Amino acid sequence: MPLMEWTERLSVGIEQFDQEHKRLVAMVNELFDAVQAGRGKEALGAILDNLIDYTKTHFANEEHFLEKNGYPDLEAHRREHEALTRQVVDIQRKYHSGATAMLSMEVMTFLKNWLVKHIQGSDKTYGGYMNEHGLR
Repeated sequence: MPLMEWTERLSVGIEQFDQEHKRLVAMVNELFDAVQAGRGKEALGAILDNLIDYTKTHFANEEHFLEKNGYPDLEAHRREHEALTRQVVDIQRKYHSGATAMLSMEVMTFLKNWLVKHIQGSDKTYGGYMNEHGLR
């Protein structure tokens, strides 16, 4: 059973970002499955690294799109992205320095909750704004 499932409640109404969010959900589930299966540090590390890299790419895509389209709350949105990036890079650093317990259910729950809260909160707001301006 996956840690989280994509539902239409997570849709922001912009196809590119819905697809990127689906990929992030899949990656969190892949990490969760690896933790549940007790995979070795190397496998978990690679999955965590890929999740973080993709998250950074997704954040950059969103920020570029929002800036290009004059989104008024871009700076606040960017700060949310920066805060999460700092948190997950810290988890990654600790994990790679030997703290394998860092990929506990607590961390998995944090990632899931943050992603859902961010998509259903901040991202929904930009989705509505962009949809009002004819962007899908």
